[in-house]
Amino acid sequence: MVKERYGAVTIKGKPLTVLGEPVSVGDKAPDFTLVANDMSKVTLADSAGKVRLISVVPSLDTGICDAQTRRMNEEAAKLGDNVVVLTVSAEHPFNQRRWCGAAGIDRVQVLSDHMDMNFGLAYGTYIKEWRLEQRAIFVVDANDTIVYVEYVPEIAQHPDYEAALAAVSEVAG
Repeated sequence: MVKERYGAVTIKGKPLTVLGEPVSVGDKAPDFTLVANDMSKVTLADSAGKVRLISVVPSLDTGICDAQTRRMNEEAAKLGDNVVVLTVSAEHPFNQRRWCGAAGIDRVQVLSDHMDMNFGLAYGTYIKEWRLEQRAIFVVDANDTIVYVEYVPEIAQHPDYEAALAAVSEVAG
């Protein structure tokens, strides 16, 4: 049975239900299958041996999600070849491709959980009422261990970019 966590996230103070068990620092990163803009499948294993910065957003077409993804795109250029930056949302891959083209996103791999929400369930970010993802950031080291977790409790807030980037720097060397 899927764990339901009422009030794990809010929108302007209104509680929503998040599905899935949250992950913690030290956990083995759950595998996932997401869909890229070209409809290819992408898994955690596809970036094996690299540090992964996983930025999760509810909707690319909103201000904070737009800003978060643009920030990750800028930071990706500075992180080196042993770091992969992924952005995950539940939007359809075609919508993601349109948004990435308009926004000039070229360093972050934007991936869709639209098909079956398996990422959201595995990482505890699936917002039940809206079938969207809770804003979050995860850093996974080259050995697939989670080294940083932030679940943003209010959808209308930015994550702690500096803390996430510091965690990447610490494990990326």
